[in-house]
Amino acid sequence: MFFIIHSLITSVFLTALGPQNRTTHFVTEFVLLGFHGQREMQSCFFSFILVLYLMTLLGNGAIVCAVKWDRRLHTPMYILLGNFAFLEIWYISSTVPNMLVNILSETKTISFSGCFLQFYFFFSLGTTECFFLSVMAYDRYLAICRPLHYPFIMTGKFCVILVCVCWVGGFLCYPVPIVLISQLPFCGPNIIDHFVCDPGPLFALACISAPSTELICYTFNSMIIFGPFLSILGSYTLVIRAVLRISSGAGRTKAFSTCGSHLMVVSLFYGTLMVMYVSPTSGNPAAMQKIITLVYSAMTPLLNPLIYSLRNKDMKDALKRVLGLTVSRN
Repeated sequence: MFFIIHSLITSVFLTALGPQNRTTHFVTEFVLLGFHGQREMQSCFFSFILVLYLMTLLGNGAIVCAVKWDRRLHTPMYILLGNFAFLEIWYISSTVPNMLVNILSETKTISFSGCFLQFYFFFSLGTTECFFLSVMAYDRYLAICRPLHYPFIMTGKFCVILVCVCWVGGFLCYPVPIVLISQLPFCGPNIIDHFVCDPGPLFALACISAPSTELICYTFNSMIIFGPFLSILGSYTLVIRAVLRISSGAGRTKAFSTCGSHLMVVSLFYGTLMVMYVSPTSGNPAAMQKIITLVYSAMTPLLNPLIYSLRNKDMKDALKRVLGLTVSRN
């Protein structure tokens, strides 16, 4: 499904962002400055980001394989986790490979269409992540607060529907804001002091002030962030209430352990996301914007498999079986 959406959206956006379909611009490409520093520092940073990227692919790929190959994990909770890990692979891949090329490049340029395509996929995958976190919280609410009804509500068919809604919904949210921004006149300069194409720097480069477009984008960002966040907050408020009523200490510990990993991921992802996009970023220094973006776009996908696998016995056992199977095959 992801590959079908990817192909369709890419072709549509390349057509929509072509020079014949947008306002005449002097700017045909942007310069992404990335992180500043001497060549030696740039080389160290390149190595650090490359290792981080490969570890993220390995960690999340292992979770995807464990969920796919271990039939004991073919339950709604782990199906959602497998999709989430698969999403993280694409989420980090929407920015990091271009960042690595940018570090080695002398010109550090990205085409106009390439910039907005990166913008689209980065934000769409981030939105999909918000939706998945919300659905995973709902799954934990049903499992803990309504355990007797859980098998009848969270059926395999309903789980697949939720997964499809997350993927499709995430990719349908951002075309309008991105098209609005792409239609602004960019007549120079074309230097973005960031390592990704982000709305804040793009608004700053537009030749005219566009308060209405900025308001639409920031309102849109707030709705996408706060909608799933309030849903997560509601689910876990009910979960905590139910857990506190459990008389058994062991049962209470198990319930908190089940939800603890998810709450850690939610806190890390939403904490950095809200700093960047709930309010206009013009007041934040460029260096701070880069660090915050790096945390939620690269560090979070790396930490997620560690958080989920280290705190989950079933997942740890499945990963051992999968890794043992891979070694024995080799």
